[in-house]
Amino acid sequence: MHALLARYFEFEKLGTNLRTEVLAGCTTFLTMAYIIFVNPSILGQAGMPVAAVTAATCLSAAFGSLSMGLLARYPIALAPGMGLNAYFAYVVCLGMGVPWQTALGAVFLSGVAFVLLTLVGVRRLVIQAIPTELYAAVASGIGLFIAFVGLRNAGVIVADNATLVTLGNLREPGTLLALGGLTLVAVLMALRVRGAILVGILATAAAGALLGLVPWNPQPYTLAEISATAFQFDLKGALSLGLLEVVFVFLFVDLFDNIGTLVAVGKQAKLFDGSQRIPRIQRILYADATATLVGASTGTSTVVSYIESAAGVAAGGRSGLTAVVVGLLFLMAMFVAPLFGIIPVAATAPALIIVGSLMMTTASEIEWQNPVTAIPAFLTMISIPLTFSIANGLAFGFTSYALIRLCLPGRWQVNWLVYALAALFLARFVYLAQGA
Repeated sequence: MHALLARYFEFEKLGTNLRTEVLAGCTTFLTMAYIIFVNPSILGQAGMPVAAVTAATCLSAAFGSLSMGLLARYPIALAPGMGLNAYFAYVVCLGMGVPWQTALGAVFLSGVAFVLLTLVGVRRLVIQAIPTELYAAVASGIGLFIAFVGLRNAGVIVADNATLVTLGNLREPGTLLALGGLTLVAVLMALRVRGAILVGILATAAAGALLGLVPWNPQPYTLAEISATAFQFDLKGALSLGLLEVVFVFLFVDLFDNIGTLVAVGKQAKLFDGSQRIPRIQRILYADATATLVGASTGTSTVVSYIESAAGVAAGGRSGLTAVVVGLLFLMAMFVAPLFGIIPVAATAPALIIVGSLMMTTASEIEWQNPVTAIPAFLTMISIPLTFSIANGLAFGFTSYALIRLCLPGRWQVNWLVYALAALFLARFVYLAQGA
């Protein structure tokens, strides 16, 4: 069995092994296991049955991660996306008064559009149109984003009305626990301990439990609960003219968030080929497109590639087996979902901060002396964390790159799709400004 796995997942070529891949999968899972509880709590605000959404969250994440691992053979895990679930609940359902069944129909239609765009090769063309100069900027920007989320989860950074953000109360027990975990992971990595991030997460969670800092309130839950949301989407309602813009938002944000995650994780794991392209790109795109269809069918919002996959890559994950392990753990979580509530955010926050720091190494690949490269790269890097959106970061970087090139000699040597996408991004900014 070991030889079969090694051959199929190309361990020797990628410089990895079974133990490393399993550790990496466990690390990725623990950094994103919060979605098992956060997603149902958000979608529950839209009136969806919480227990059913819990089961749907686990099932869709398992399907997406297993598809990515087995078919595309990449260490990228999938699950219902944060941000899109909030848009689903607070904007579409509560703000627009759309029933959750109709909103699920909009998610399903965006998944169908995703599959069709993948089938005709549009998504692949979009990814290939991204200037290679921006690849490193996207990875670094997402590194800043991940670290920012980790610092916020740790309570080190908090909101402030005057300065937007400020230093939190470092004497808070949860913040002290997170800082202790950050120190532990950093020391273990400096000592080159294998699985340092996973050890840090588990040790910090154990310390939190001993100190009474881990809330655990399990609710009654069975797999049969999923019947309350499975195949309950309303396609007829979603096809109405008023929801076409909702379908577009699901499609647009998912498309460019996934592209950003793919570029960042692929760059970090050194999965690009000599011409800076990603092998088996169509399989990757099919995996996340079909995962959204499964998510909408079972009862959850759009399923996306998770940037927390970078934690597994930092732990040594290089092959699809990392994603397979994540998928299997999500399947197990379907049966014991309440148990994963004992992993506090203070335990996963240090991992996000460390991973963010590791991803910043790609910034050295940017030609900072060349304004054509440096300015779009900087706008990409700074916009991702400050707007809390990978899609916005790509939009600023892509648009600025296209505008600069358009004003220089040799402007028509640039891929025409660069200008077409820049125009689309500009139209999006105009649309967002009108809705503000």
